[in-house]
Amino acid sequence: MDLTVIWAFIIAFAVFAYVVMDGFDLGIGILFPTFQVGSERDRAMNSIAPVWDGNETWLVLGGGGLMAAFPLAYAVILPATYPLIIAMLLGLVFRGVAFEYRWRDPNHRQFWDAAFTGGSLIAAMAQGMTLGALLQGIEVVDRAYAGSWFDWLTPYTLLTGLGTVAGYALLGATWLVWKLDGTGQAKARQLGKISALATILLMGAVSLYNLVLNAEYAERWMTAPEIYFAAPVPILTAIVAVALIRSLKAERHSKPFWLSLALFFFGMAGLGVTMWPYVVPPGVTIWDAAAPEKSQIFMLIGVAITLPLILAYTAWAYWVFRGKVGDEGYH
Repeated sequence: MDLTVIWAFIIAFAVFAYVVMDGFDLGIGILFPTFQVGSERDRAMNSIAPVWDGNETWLVLGGGGLMAAFPLAYAVILPATYPLIIAMLLGLVFRGVAFEYRWRDPNHRQFWDAAFTGGSLIAAMAQGMTLGALLQGIEVVDRAYAGSWFDWLTPYTLLTGLGTVAGYALLGATWLVWKLDGTGQAKARQLGKISALATILLMGAVSLYNLVLNAEYAERWMTAPEIYFAAPVPILTAIVAVALIRSLKAERHSKPFWLSLALFFFGMAGLGVTMWPYVVPPGVTIWDAAAPEKSQIFMLIGVAITLPLILAYTAWAYWVFRGKVGDEGYH
């Protein structure tokens, strides 16, 4: 297989791993105000305390991999989305600081709880709007970004931002359904039903918007023979969505979370079908943006060593802290 294609799948995998792993703890932050002050909030936060910072490893891998394997794409996407990237990083900083300080500074816990929620919401919204800015197209002239400071701010990017917030809230709610019991689990289940409905509706809205956003996107989804290859994605997405709603009504524990991950997987698969082979729509393909072949080979050796290690320690951490979260906590 073409090395450039391999690297495209590595970056896509890192992004997906980040979205689903950091997504559920961002989702818990978004839903945090709905939980009662005291035991409910403490248990919700303790459910992610052992793993939340390790989840961000995938953000580093995705961003660093993009810079190394597709330097032209990195050089174009970053200037086009600087305000969003800065907002995301500040949100992640506030969330991380608040996560620790709410336990060590109980006199200001209300402030730190608000910072935890605000940082999570800002980071999620910024990530979704960055995706929207990429999908709607970035103006490139002479291999450099040629747009303005606010090209990323459109109704479409606001829609993708809201969709990401809803999706992360769904991941957070279904994670808590799995990890909590009693009243906390019951509340998480209700939040999961609301978040699932919002996520499904917003995914549908973004998909329909894509058909009018770019003629090439519409051609890929609506004309033969491309439609025959693309059709399984929305069909499987609909099946997973129905199964997710049913699992939340049937009072399952872990099943809603796994179905939420499947919903994200097919959503990202749909985005892949929409964008391929562009890394910066509408004109920069993965081959245009790729690093030299020797550089790709050198980096691939490093990834072949480090990626299994990352997967192993991540799996080990989740295994060690498996099971329901009681009143005793990580802190």
